[in-house]
Amino acid sequence: MALHMLGKDPNSENGQSPTVYYDDATGNYLLQGWKVVDADRLAQLSIPEHETVIEFPARMTRFFPEVNGGSGHVV
Repeated sequence: MALHMLGKDPNSENGQSPTVYYDDATGNYLLQGWKVVDADRLAQLSIPEHETVIEFPARMTRFFPEVNGGSGHVV
């Protein structure tokens, strides 16, 4: 398994987050984002015990190959 960083949010503080990764073993994306802790927002969701919710900015969708024409890394 290898994780491939596809892009980091250039607007994030210290350039640490959010980040999009691609897992070549599963074909899935891993998203690093802001932890949602607002109880009112979380109460509107049905989150199974084995899942979590992160907030991910719309501007970051450009890093998904399906959105950027499949051009791979755009960091």
